[in-house]
Amino acid sequence: MKVIRDAVKAVLLVGGLGTRLRPLTYRIPKPLVPVLGKPLMMHVIDSLPPEVDETIIPVSYMKETMQEYLAKNPPRRKITLVDEPRPLGTGGAVKNVEDLLEGQGTFLVINGDSLSSLDVAKFVRFHKEKAGVATISLWTAEDVTPFGVVDIDEDSRIKRFQEKPKQEDAFSNLINAGAYALEEEVLGYMDKGFVSMERDIFPKILDDGMYGFSFEGYWIDCGKRESLLDAYWTLMGNEAESISKNCVSEGAVVKKPLIVGEGAVITGASVGPHAYISERVVIGLRSKVERSVLFEDARVGARCTIFDSIIDSGVTIPDGTEVRSEIVSNARDPKLK
Repeated sequence: MKVIRDAVKAVLLVGGLGTRLRPLTYRIPKPLVPVLGKPLMMHVIDSLPPEVDETIIPVSYMKETMQEYLAKNPPRRKITLVDEPRPLGTGGAVKNVEDLLEGQGTFLVINGDSLSSLDVAKFVRFHKEKAGVATISLWTAEDVTPFGVVDIDEDSRIKRFQEKPKQEDAFSNLINAGAYALEEEVLGYMDKGFVSMERDIFPKILDDGMYGFSFEGYWIDCGKRESLLDAYWTLMGNEAESISKNCVSEGAVVKKPLIVGEGAVITGASVGPHAYISERVVIGLRSKVERSVLFEDARVGARCTIFDSIIDSGVTIPDGTEVRSEIVSNARDPKLK
């Protein structure tokens, strides 16, 4: 990997309450939701090249929980949490940490709730070679209707934007994949308060030179149950099979892709394909678990069916229960306590 000459800082956007992942996000903020045993935000941070010497995270929800995690799990690079009194949007969150970006020149802004195969070092080199004010990562999507669409010319310069178009009206299948390389001058276009980078800032700087960087591999927005599960299956791959010793009893059926953590017990049950079973999970006789993730210390009784679901830590599923396309958690809305 070639080296980026100048160190850059990254702003990791983790705003929002994670409403589509409730009730799981009543217990932990979305950035700490685990994917293969590692918090979502750490997957993103660990994907950054060594030349990113500091990651700045504006936080408006459950900051203390994030501080506690970082204290117990010291990261290998500098992470700075900054208070965001209320959700400020993608642009407002960046403006809120402007003092930490002064004199930086080029900096990164990355959505903290998506996972991708983006080569960030290559992305930054591309941005510097083009010498524009901003570069956006682009992903080719079959269905563009939930996303912002970008149109580029033969030199990868962005010509226009289109927000959540109808499929038949879209002028491109390239969507905004949530990673931005920006020059410090872009901060001057931002006001304090709620600002959308995509709606309020990008149209203003389009004529100053904005470029799109397309990449292949995968891109997953992990903000809802379906896509969070997709992240597990994508990272696991179709051939994954890791089963800790003495976890599977006689009579159990396991099908890959499958990961079973230490201390788990699978007794005469059918598990997989596509299952992630965390440490100390117990799955009872004649139960079936498929396309699902079970967090630590979950208990599944006998004759249960768990499909396309997430079972949170410490949850007990009674005998004979069927769970389909749900997130099951003991956590409750703090406002109701």
